[in-house]
Amino acid sequence: MSERIQKMLATAGVASRREIERLIAEGRVMVNGRPAELGQKIDHEDHVRVDGKSITLQRKTAPLRVLVYKKRVGELVTRDDPEGRRTVFRKLPELDTGRWIAVGRLDINTSGLLLFTNHGELARRLTHPSFEVPRLYAARILGTVDEEVIARWRQGVQLDDGLARFERVEPSESEDGEGANQWYHVSVREGRNRLVRRLIESQDLQVSRLIRLRYGPIELGRGMKSGTAREATAQEIAALLVAVKLSEEEVGLAEKKERRGKPPARGEQAGPRRPRPADERAEPAERRKARAKWQDQPSNQARQTGARGKPKPKPRRGAPR
Repeated sequence: MSERIQKMLATAGVASRREIERLIAEGRVMVNGRPAELGQKIDHEDHVRVDGKSITLQRKTAPLRVLVYKKRVGELVTRDDPEGRRTVFRKLPELDTGRWIAVGRLDINTSGLLLFTNHGELARRLTHPSFEVPRLYAARILGTVDEEVIARWRQGVQLDDGLARFERVEPSESEDGEGANQWYHVSVREGRNRLVRRLIESQDLQVSRLIRLRYGPIELGRGMKSGTAREATAQEIAALLVAVKLSEEEVGLAEKKERRGKPPARGEQAGPRRPRPADERAEPAERRKARAKWQDQPSNQARQTGARGKPKPKPRRGAPR
């Protein structure tokens, strides 16, 4: 069955659809030895290369995975840097098929939560403005933030690339400010380039530090070391799918969950029974005899008490036993 090349490569974990469209426009995607075209339909028999690397178009999609990564200041959200600087991809675990896709970006001076997935459609929906997935940041701001500034942020500020606003602006109680630097929690529902910094700087203020704390339903939490990643839990992945209106069937989770421990329906044949250990295959009579013998033996507590449950009196010294 043929599908559009953007969807096929996104499903294979090459990149998000938007990124694949850019790669095609730059002539970096080849199909059967010829440059790919936007909207071109391909199937699993076609030979596809991206930047010279052969791409496996599997008939069955790889299991959905999501990584929660704690980015440090100085790392770049890119696969290769001409200047040899550290990138966020260098320590990610290997994938059997496809590759990790960064969900949005953080600039080199911003730290905190960054999500990765091997599912192109999930990555596309998490970053697309139409789904309005909220992002929460902790910003240390140099300057005075009064009620008028907060009101302008919430109402909307006209930037070079259009109107933008903070959905939430609150002083942070978890971080302590120093002098003119004060911490605030701010949230946005889109991922334009350096949007949080530009909104703050539009009011003649400076950002001395910026940390992303949450992306949609997933929080960074405490205890993670900078530059490390962890697998998202099943509950976190389920919450992400709900946030972007993706069903478990669309990402291949429902079938796996259905096979796991579900009792057979009426009329279906159950699977092979697990062989019992040797000690469980004893004759019933022997088991009953052993159980009766064990039950007849008084416990330590019973030996210390009388028939009515009262402790036996200790014999006096010199008294006959």
